[in-house]
Amino acid sequence: MTIKRLLILIPVLIILFLVQSYLWVPTYEEQTKGNPDRLHEYITASLGDATLLNPILSANSTSSRIESMVFDGLIDYDDELNFRGRLATSWEVLEEAYFYVNEKAEIPGQGAADAHDMVQFIQEAMEKKTLPDSELSGTLRRIKDVALIPANTYETTRIEKKGKEEKKFRITVHAPARIKLTLSEVDQDLFTNLAKLLGKEYFASFDAESCLQMEPQTDNETKTAYAKEVLPATEHNPVLIFHLRPDVKFHDGHVFDAGDVKFTYDAIMDPANLSPRVSDYEPIKQAEVIDPLTIRIVYKRLYSQALGTWGMGMLPEHLLNREALLKEAEDSDAAPEKFSIRQSSFNRHPIGCGPFVFEEWKSDQYIALSGFDQYWEGPPNYRKYFLRIVPDLLTQEMEFYSGTLDSYDVQPHQVERLKKDERFQCFSGTSFGYTYIGYNMRRAPFDDVRVRKALSMAIDVNKIIDYVLYKQAERITGPFVKQTDYYDHDIQPIPYDPKGALRLLKEVGWQRNSEGWLEKDGKRFAFTLITNSGNDIRKAVLAIAQDAWKQIGIDVRTDMLEWSVFIQERVDKADFDALILGWVMGIEPDLYQIWHSSQTHPYQLNFVGFKNKEADELIIKIRQEYNHEKQVEYCHRLHKIIAGEQPYTFLYVGKWTAVLDKRILIKELDKDGVMLYKKIKPTKTGNYTFHFNRWEKVPDMPELAP
Repeated sequence: MTIKRLLILIPVLIILFLVQSYLWVPTYEEQTKGNPDRLHEYITASLGDATLLNPILSANSTSSRIESMVFDGLIDYDDELNFRGRLATSWEVLEEAYFYVNEKAEIPGQGAADAHDMVQFIQEAMEKKTLPDSELSGTLRRIKDVALIPANTYETTRIEKKGKEEKKFRITVHAPARIKLTLSEVDQDLFTNLAKLLGKEYFASFDAESCLQMEPQTDNETKTAYAKEVLPATEHNPVLIFHLRPDVKFHDGHVFDAGDVKFTYDAIMDPANLSPRVSDYEPIKQAEVIDPLTIRIVYKRLYSQALGTWGMGMLPEHLLNREALLKEAEDSDAAPEKFSIRQSSFNRHPIGCGPFVFEEWKSDQYIALSGFDQYWEGPPNYRKYFLRIVPDLLTQEMEFYSGTLDSYDVQPHQVERLKKDERFQCFSGTSFGYTYIGYNMRRAPFDDVRVRKALSMAIDVNKIIDYVLYKQAERITGPFVKQTDYYDHDIQPIPYDPKGALRLLKEVGWQRNSEGWLEKDGKRFAFTLITNSGNDIRKAVLAIAQDAWKQIGIDVRTDMLEWSVFIQERVDKADFDALILGWVMGIEPDLYQIWHSSQTHPYQLNFVGFKNKEADELIIKIRQEYNHEKQVEYCHRLHKIIAGEQPYTFLYVGKWTAVLDKRILIKELDKDGVMLYKKIKPTKTGNYTFHFNRWEKVPDMPELAP
């Protein structure tokens, strides 16, 4: 061999060696040989890194995976989808309701009634054994106490802003007597039913404006608005009382109590922290610590989703209160007045009271946790948990086969093959979520619904499902979970119709020029479509969408960004034209965070800028509706509006498959203290990790309990 040929061959050999070294990983048996600790380590992977590790601030799946291990909430769902206690052992749901005495109103058969007469009248109605109206009877049975709040006079101020001008009003309020009703449960029809007793106009005819004196005087519209705000004729105040688990400890040994619950709520509501969770807790009127193990939450209006929001991971007050933040700001030479929880190092070194303790985070490499020996439910069987950042799916697959990873999210083209592999246990189901192309409606031309519809019509979504997803997905038309009755199956997908798309764009003024590009007012129809790197499916969708739009004359550039940059610099700041992303949804139909017009600011989740007055009203109705059938009706109307407006091109809901080694089992003791091993079984929603704290990997398959 000549020296010249050798010099050419040496770099090739080096490259081959490096490739082989990169792809080679030790087998599971090689890992455990001489290292029994590997049996007690669970290693999984993610395509992208976490952004920060604080449940009140983050809004991405990788962060949430770690937070669910480090933090605990007051409640969550059990395997039958019923609420169960976590940091709370029990809770009570009741209601306090109020109405102002309307002495000018005539009560049927009674005439006008003052405050004391009103109390007596309601109490007498409660004592009656039978009433002709069953709904009214039900309401009266729920009332456990009637109390009188005397009339009072007080002063308050309001500032009205118009542009840069501010006008201050001094308001004297002559509040009439008020009736307080305490109910055993929330009754959304309380005042509708009481109107049958007191007269249908009793509440509607209450004249709040006459009880107000405003200086300086203002127009009737402004005075009416203030009157409704200051003296609402009726008021629903649902109440949650949580009784907390004693002797729960944070990972640093500090005891968890009701003060931490209130602090978590206050931290979410603090504008300085820019929490995307604000909308879930804005309906709260007051959070009151009764004692270290009891907290009372009063809501300012009906809110049917209230209980479910308390699955939020609880923060440690002693590490994040104002005193602690000021000290951290001082130690880091940061400006104290601008230093908030969002700037705290806690977000990279979290401390919660969940089953795993945070150990280490090496950006774009891994996050390491260890089992918490003092976890209130008992320490998890796994002693270590690693989330590795492996942005290449092929590498993830190879490492799973060798045992370096303990789980693998199967890609669509692999499903049929891996389901038949006897080495693994497989879990599959339809995702609680969907993938979409979102358009920044603040920017032209996406501010025109005809343009958004045309963009949707130009994409053959069935082609994506058939050839990219190997039929492991279904079309979706709107924002609700497809497996629930909130989703309206009667709404049909936008058809694939490139010619129809061109007709719509022509209506808006877009015409093809001599080069075939769409043009309007001398400007080419051009924009950039972005998504995150490391996701081959989104990469394929990106290419298909770009080609489809090019076919009708739209000049689309594409860009793929590293996950944290994509989220923090483009999504959070709404700095994009169009993007490909997905939502993982919950069972409840509350869409306030994603679709309400008030949630369009930086770091909020309505980053496409969707605004629709009727949609806003329906979102509020859904939140306040306790009747399931009515809630479904409102959801279907909202679904229709959003599908019609096409702020997203709704693409598909995926079918997922995950695989684990068959030797990963549930380990537990029976009532006699005998060790049992059971197969992992998913919950109704397909959640196979529900009993993760009881998982264990065994060297050899034992006999399984039935």
